[in-house]
Amino acid sequence: MGNEAQPQDEKASVDFQEVQQTERFKTLRKRHRSFVFPMAVVFLLWYFAYVLLADYAVGFMSIKVWGNINVGLILGLLQFVTTFGITAWYVSYSNRKLDPIAAEIRNEIEGHEFDKDGNVISGAAK
Repeated sequence: MGNEAQPQDEKASVDFQEVQQTERFKTLRKRHRSFVFPMAVVFLLWYFAYVLLADYAVGFMSIKVWGNINVGLILGLLQFVTTFGITAWYVSYSNRKLDPIAAEIRNEIEGHEFDKDGNVISGAAK
């Protein structure tokens, strides 16, 4: 069948636990967590505040702002805006703070250099 194990190339094998112990990997993990965890907490607080307002502050949420548009609708749409804003912020943060370190680690593991699109640069293999 096609599920047979392939022989392992000793030169190509990587000790991922060893890689996780390097300072660069620890820095990468710390930078990632320092953005993701606080941002997740802030967004969840904002989301649950909206849900609680919708459930317990019906009078406030039904205040008409303009025509049939009320506070609840505006806050609901702001949930989408917040989601896209956090995503854009994370992409920018990742491009500046995470991707350069991740590329270094990947280059060291794979032994290749890559261009900005992740393609192997020919002749750059070690």
